[in-house]
Amino acid sequence: MNKQFRNQFALLSLAISAFAIGSTEFISVGLLPLIKDAFDVTIPLAGLTVSLYAIGVTIGAPLLTPLTNNLRRKTVLILIMIVFIIANLFAGFASTFVFLLSMRILSAFAHGVFMSIATTIAADLVPPHKRSSAIAMMFTGLTVATITGVPFGTWIGQNFGYEMSFYTIAIIGILSLIANIVFVPKHLTENKQAPLIKQLAVFKNKPLLTIYLITVLGYGGTFVVYTYLTEILTHLLGYGTNSIVLILILYGVMVAIGNTLGGKLTNHNPTRSLTIIFLLQSLTLILVGLTIHLHIFGLVSILLMGLFAFMNVPGLQLIVVIFAERHNKETVNFASSLNISAFNVGITLGSVIGGYILNHFNLSMTPYFAFLMVILATLLMNLINKKESSNAVIQY
Repeated sequence: MNKQFRNQFALLSLAISAFAIGSTEFISVGLLPLIKDAFDVTIPLAGLTVSLYAIGVTIGAPLLTPLTNNLRRKTVLILIMIVFIIANLFAGFASTFVFLLSMRILSAFAHGVFMSIATTIAADLVPPHKRSSAIAMMFTGLTVATITGVPFGTWIGQNFGYEMSFYTIAIIGILSLIANIVFVPKHLTENKQAPLIKQLAVFKNKPLLTIYLITVLGYGGTFVVYTYLTEILTHLLGYGTNSIVLILILYGVMVAIGNTLGGKLTNHNPTRSLTIIFLLQSLTLILVGLTIHLHIFGLVSILLMGLFAFMNVPGLQLIVVIFAERHNKETVNFASSLNISAFNVGITLGSVIGGYILNHFNLSMTPYFAFLMVILATLLMNLINKKESSNAVIQY
């Protein structure tokens, strides 16, 4: 097997791992009633399996990634997948709610470290002009899981018990672990990583900090709408329960297409491409707002929103790697982990803002608030693009 062919399989194994990990993040949303009954807790308490997971990813990624600095990245990848598998198996075996929560947090820690390490591995498996596409392929697993995790986990839980949902994820994790062992190269390029205290120099890197803010605003903006997508489809656009499942599948397809296109578009001159992507994303959100009461046109707008929702992900992660390499190669893994946290902060912020809008305005206003977040990200990215264009330093 030649090197290029092997590396494509390595990217595929990373994507399968990302699918397993992403599914775990969202799977318990559909399992809340089952977890409530199994452990005799309230729905809000069962909801901790979701919220504590998100907090675990946000905090775990930057705190734990530096602890792996002295290990080879393939070794870290394998260890992380083993921890992930064990956490999900034990979640299925859990006899107490506290133990279930502890396994969810452990799984979240694995999630955060995996995404930061897998990003840098994916970027190293291809030539520089294909790095964003490689990152996009890895993230495809996560984006598909984001859409399919809830219905997938709910169906398994309702038919075979919530435990089987976690066992199934563990099995997918085992398959991806085997693929990672076989296909991910042993001798990856290893940049020595600085001690934790020196890693903090990342916070003095103003372009990187701006990218983190752009990630929170640009990625999180769509979640102002997406968090309440089912309510919009039923209450404002008039679609029935049976139609919702099909629409969510179509939305997932659009997300996957957008993620792949985003990788290709940001392979060359990523700051300019991202500026255009964010602008189109913001205009699409305005279109959603204008058609939110129109049965067919509203659905088309929602699907277009899905196309642009994750298109920015590979480019944002690539720019973080590039900016970190330029400033200090010994901080790349840590810098990457902080952007993983920024993605999760964006999801949380978008959901919170969406809830605020529902309480103080109405559901039809969510696209306009989302637009404000994304247009601000567009303006910030445009400033970075102008600076990078004048320097002409990251055009391939």
